[in-house]
Amino acid sequence: MTKPRVQYRCSECHHVTAKWVGRCPGCATWGTVNQVAGVRAVGATARRHRNPLSQAVPISFIEPQRARHYPTGVDELDRVLGGGVVPGSVTLLAGDPGVGKSTLLLKVAYSCARAGRRALYISGEESAGQIRMRADRTGCSHDEVYLAAETDLHAVVDHIASIRPELVIVDSVQAISSIDVDGVIGGVTQVRAVTTALTAAAKTAGVALILVGHVTKDGAIAGPRALEHLVDVVLHFEGDRNNPLRMVRGIKNRFGASDEVGCFRLHAGGIDGVTDPSGLFLEQRVAPVPGTAITVTLDGKRPLVGEVQALLATPSGGSPRRAVSGIDHARAAMITAVLEKHARLSIAVSDVYLSTVGGMRLTDSSSDLAVAVALASAYANLAVPTSAVMIGEVGLAGDLRRVTGMERRLTEAVRRGFTTALIPAGCGTAPPGLRILRAATIVAALQHLLDIAEHHSSPSAPQSIGRLAAGAQ
Repeated sequence: MTKPRVQYRCSECHHVTAKWVGRCPGCATWGTVNQVAGVRAVGATARRHRNPLSQAVPISFIEPQRARHYPTGVDELDRVLGGGVVPGSVTLLAGDPGVGKSTLLLKVAYSCARAGRRALYISGEESAGQIRMRADRTGCSHDEVYLAAETDLHAVVDHIASIRPELVIVDSVQAISSIDVDGVIGGVTQVRAVTTALTAAAKTAGVALILVGHVTKDGAIAGPRALEHLVDVVLHFEGDRNNPLRMVRGIKNRFGASDEVGCFRLHAGGIDGVTDPSGLFLEQRVAPVPGTAITVTLDGKRPLVGEVQALLATPSGGSPRRAVSGIDHARAAMITAVLEKHARLSIAVSDVYLSTVGGMRLTDSSSDLAVAVALASAYANLAVPTSAVMIGEVGLAGDLRRVTGMERRLTEAVRRGFTTALIPAGCGTAPPGLRILRAATIVAALQHLLDIAEHHSSPSAPQSIGRLAAGAQ
């Protein structure tokens, strides 16, 4: 037999060296080279043939029921998961500290327990007493929810084998460690080894496993990049500390669509799903005011109604100021330049303030037209009726481009009670009860804006319409 030889492997790029080095020669990362188990030289006489563990069968012989979903009891989470969790699957839920991950998963465990499915909650960061206090506060206490405060991997696996739950929640994977693996707790090597072992245990026992993951300051999932490849589902939990709205966004899903979004509201009594979040992003006022425009954006497959607010002010000195919240700063600057160049609206000399309502983030280019209309409305001091929505992408040539999912957006606008929609030319079929105004350019869109304002004129509308029409000619 050949004597085993020692090898050292990088945990990031898997580069193998014969001796230990502090910096990996392959990816130039420090502190990622670790010793691996000794291997024997494989020669012609050392090869052994092994029988496959399972026989290959035609795909039509595989029972589809093996990968069926069962609901978690939280409708908005089931929407993102594609119907629920799958036995033997591994789900990774990542989010900022304090966003509400533990509160949401405790409610998931409680809902599963009420449905007759035993749940096991493993906490590596909090004591069992702290989890119990949260359960009492949120009304999620149930005898079929088992709690364990563990940080050792072998103890977690033993709990799964002895309790035999149908759902296991590990909070968090960075807090669990194995004594058989070198490296610090939460390090790259430990996280990969823990995730691999828990995944194998979940698939062997046929239980659904949900792992809580930390995120870096840039919003990426902490740990090795391979962590996202090891699991079946990756979810991001997003939210602002100053706003009760929370969103669970699907990033990867082997059992369903990966572009779904679930909305929740976090409060002192727990967390609840929001089936109709569009109303949270609209400002409630008696009469329309200048500088506002409403759009319908698509977040994944979900249409959401949002409001854009704009304010133009005289600069106090020096260069004009640009302050943007909830909208991409580069796109806001581009739309301002398009209005200045093609619509001849003198906006660049003023301080420009742009914001969304309710902490909404408009990342879809379909909100460009709403931003342009809000800026034009603020420039002319002309109020846009709250019964109109603006949907379309603005090009650098001043043209309006079509966007995807227009029929779904218009249907949502009708459902929310809007009566007028300003959209690019050549797209969208008017649903019943909705007046469609089509424009090929931003100048044509401003002309339609004048028509809308004339139907909803105010005492100061004539002067405002004349100011906007001077630039739209």
